[in-house]
Amino acid sequence: MPPSGEFSREAESEKEMFVVHCKDRPDAGTLRQDTRAAHLDYLQGHLSRIAMAGPVTAADGQTMIGSVLVLDFADRAGLDAFLAGDPYAKAGLFAEVTVLPFRKVLP
Repeated sequence: MPPSGEFSREAESEKEMFVVHCKDRPDAGTLRQDTRAAHLDYLQGHLSRIAMAGPVTAADGQTMIGSVLVLDFADRAGLDAFLAGDPYAKAGLFAEVTVLPFRKVLP
């Protein structure tokens, strides 16, 4: 067991984790709702890669204005291919997509 406060890498996989923050286009209108079923089906087909995913909402807690995903991929190229295949991306829903490497520490 590592000393208190140190992170053991023994249990880590060879994959890398990434946080993806997608912001909807302000003029998207009903595009998110129109493509949501296809998007969710796409994600269902890749559950082994998804640590968590869900919509970002406006202050009202109901209006969806983007998405956050924490994904597990061997490399950035694989992640980029996955993101390009998402029906939301294909439909042009996002104004901006930010991808950051992520290292899970807890729990």
